[in-house]
Amino acid sequence: MSVSDPRDTARRPTRQPLPRSTVALAGLLLVIPLVALAIVPVYARSNPHLWGFPFFYWYQFVWVFVTAAFTYGAYLVVRRARRDSGGR
Repeated sequence: MSVSDPRDTARRPTRQPLPRSTVALAGLLLVIPLVALAIVPVYARSNPHLWGFPFFYWYQFVWVFVTAAFTYGAYLVVRRARRDSGGR
């Protein structure tokens, strides 16, 4: 293990804290899929079928892609806020 040089920290740019609205929006985008899948009675049924698959299965499968979209949206919100505040 090497000991870090105190001068290294002086050269690194410091990040400003993100605005609360940005953190709240990013958090909301990440929580929506969790809530949608945590409320099991909403999708614990077999009808309607889609291409022979019961609702229970295709609802969850669709959320795989929707969750990826929400996660990417949260990433973009945080990245834009960092860019606007001058951080990297």
